[in-house]
Order: sequence, then structure tokens, then C-alpha cells
Amino acid sequence: MTQSMTGFARGSVTTPQCSVIVELRSVNNRYLDLYFRCPENVRQWEPHWRQQISKAFSRGKIEATIRVSDNDEQALTVNTEALNTLKQALDRVRTHLPDSPVPDQMALLLAPGVLKTDAVSDTVLKSACNEAMSAAITELIAQRQSEGSALRQLVLQRVGDMSSRLGLLREKLPQLRQQQRQRILDKLSSASVQADPLRLEEELVYVAQRADVDEEMDRLDAHLAAITAALEGREPCGRRLDFLMQELNREANTLSSKSTAIDTTNTAVEFKVLIEQMREQIQNIE
Repeated sequence: MTQSMTGFARGSVTTPQCSVIVELRSVNNRYLDLYFRCPENVRQWEPHWRQQISKAFSRGKIEATIRVSDNDEQALTVNTEALNTLKQALDRVRTHLPDSPVPDQMALLLAPGVLKTDAVSDTVLKSACNEAMSAAITELIAQRQSEGSALRQLVLQRVGDMSSRLGLLREKLPQLRQQQRQRILDKLSSASVQADPLRLEEELVYVAQRADVDEEMDRLDAHLAAITAALEGREPCGRRLDFLMQELNREANTLSSKSTAIDTTNTAVEFKVLIEQMREQIQNIE
């Protein structure tokens, strides 16, 4: 399945004790590069998440942001130790300042450390984080596959255009070779040069061999077939496609350098335009 390397996904889980939000942002990259932003109390599980993401993706720079917050539904308890410490401090104040007002119950509860919430257990927190991470990975896979499918169609469309132009050029080649041969004979005739027939035929064959592009067209056909096969496969194909673009461009350049007719030159230029368009799309394929 062809996948893109860009996308954004979010997974969230809410429990009575905590809420977890995981966001994954993915952009182009030559290799798989993972970066995590998360609270210190969950960083111990980062290696596990790295393995999860590495199994799902092979390329791309992926930034994972994990946010954890306690829920208001958590039960509040009184920290008796902190309250006793506060009472001792108030007794000392009353000894020195007997006329000072006595704080009410609400003021005591608002004192730092008097009220506390039960800490979220590691088991609950890990389960919530893993569930949110799995949901985000699943959504990111779906997004990258959706965009990858669109990129696949764009590349295949241009592969089809190149194949059509290559077929038209094959049909024209016999006529183009005959025209080239006739141009040489016409130049000799206009120059009133009497050439040895055998030597002339040898030179014509030599010129025809130098301008022969059958091998280049065969390789172009093979590369186009390889691109189609890669896009229809199940494995990540971005690097292979990038290499095939280099090979296509090399054959198009050779085709242009051997050109002896405007039709061949124009076809080579059209090939280069299509190759560049494909290259731009392939840069985003995993």
C-alpha cells in the first residue's frame, strides 16, 4: 500500500483519574526520525512507543506530543500531616499575636498541601497512554494511506503518458531513420560529390548506429514497468522510486543527445517534464 509521509493524527483517552491526548505530526524525511514531547512521569514508556511507531512506518520525521492531565472527578483527601504542621504554626502565631484572627475552615483547606488528590497509578496511566497512542497511530496510517493513494494515481498517470509517447516514437522511428538517410544523400547530391557506393553505405550504417535509440527505449519501458510494479506492491517503495527517477532521467538525456529529428527531441523534452513532475510527487512517498 503506497503511503505518503505527511499527516497529522490525534488520539485521546479519558478515565476517572486522568485524561491523555497524543498528537502525531509527520513530514518528509529520508529516514524514520522520531521525536517525543511528553511529561517526565510517562517518559519511561517512550521505548515501547518507539517500537510501535517503527513497526507502522519506515520513513518520515514524526513528532509525538503526549499531554496528561488529572481529572476533576478524582476524590480530594485531607493531608493530615500537612494540617497538623499548619496547626502548630498557627499556635505559635497565636502565642506571639493573641489578638490575630483565627482562619476559617476554607482558608485552612486552601493552604498549600492540605488538600491532595490520589496519585494516578502507573498501571492506569500506562494503559491510557498506550490506548491513545494506538488510536493516533491508526489514524495517522489511514491519513498517510489516503494521501499515498492520491500520489500513486498521479504518478501512474504520468507513467501512462510516458508509455504512450514512447509508443508513438517507436512507430515513427522507421520513418525518421529513412528521413535521416535521405537528408545525407540529398546533401551529397547537392554538393555534386560522387561517393564510393560501398563506403557510402558503411557511413550511412555508422550514422544510423550512432543515432539508434532502441536500447534507450527498451530501458525506459523496463523502468516504467518497474515503477508500476513498485506502486502496486505492498512494501514501502519511495527509495526505489527515487532511484528509478534517476534512471529515467539518464535515459531521457541519452535519447536527447542522440536525437537527429525534432520529433525525437520534443519527445525527450516531454519525458524530462513528466519525470520532474513524478519526482516531486515521489519525494512525499514512504
